[in-house]
Amino acid sequence: MMHGTPPAPSDPLLDVKNLVVEYGVGGKIVHAVSGVSLQVARGETLGLVGESGCGKSTLGRAVLQLRQAVSGKVLFDGQDLTAMHGDTLRKMRQRVQLIFQDPIASLNPRRRIGDIIAEPLVIAGVKDPAERRQRVCDALSAVGLDPQLVIGRLPHEFSGGQCQRICIARALVLNPDFVICDEPVSALDVSIRAQILNLLEEMKARYGLTLLFIAHDLAVVKAVSDRVAVMYLGRLCEVGPSEQLFAHPAHPYTALLIEAIPVPDPDVRPAESVPVGEPPSPIAPPSGCRFRTRCPRADARCSSEMPELRAVAPGQFAACHHPLI
Repeated sequence: MMHGTPPAPSDPLLDVKNLVVEYGVGGKIVHAVSGVSLQVARGETLGLVGESGCGKSTLGRAVLQLRQAVSGKVLFDGQDLTAMHGDTLRKMRQRVQLIFQDPIASLNPRRRIGDIIAEPLVIAGVKDPAERRQRVCDALSAVGLDPQLVIGRLPHEFSGGQCQRICIARALVLNPDFVICDEPVSALDVSIRAQILNLLEEMKARYGLTLLFIAHDLAVVKAVSDRVAVMYLGRLCEVGPSEQLFAHPAHPYTALLIEAIPVPDPDVRPAESVPVGEPPSPIAPPSGCRFRTRCPRADARCSSEMPELRAVAPGQFAACHHPLI
């Protein structure tokens, strides 16, 4: 669905260019990310959405070089992360942090909270124990936890919401510029989600953060994102301003995702239009448009020609031969 690239923001902090990530499973190649290009401006929150298995988390990890790309570039503040190794990459990672999807599993069960949050400081070379402790306390206080009650305890003594606050504190202790939020509320109760989302918004304002917010819950993405990128089977299919994209989706897949958002009203019937069939395998993706096998608007052109991302409205781009607008 894409080799075209939407125009970059005027001052992109992150610029991903034609990124390709593949890995082997049972002697076969999984095409996890196929030629994705996107940009995130300084101070912006870009929401990245799509079904489970579409490559969202793989893309986030590839940005951090936790998953090696086959080809493409990841430019962070003008520097190519894919060309960095060793100490150079380690120093750059101090500016780019990750909040994991499962807050409890991402914390070492045998280490105390103070040591977990201080570990990035140790790796970064902060040698003064008093300075490390002060920065840990400051980070915990910023996320609404009492350092005196938390530092000496173990992860199993906390709820899922508290563990996610601890994970956010660990991500912020190095004062990063960019944070990748990999489905940070999907493992939490609905009642806790709003607290964590509000906390992320508060931290963004306090620390001047730029966020890549990965999720499959479109209602959450709409609430926190300035722009939204929609991903399907390893490719981007639509990018646009949040309010505009939700009000006037251009790609049939985006429209189906939006129709699937539950409405909190018992008198409103759920939408019955859902994608046809099962998602294809990333091991053998369809030719042409990857969504064509489930798209009600597909024709012969969709099977033979890959659609490029092109402008369909000011600031809004869709990779579709038959856009809805």
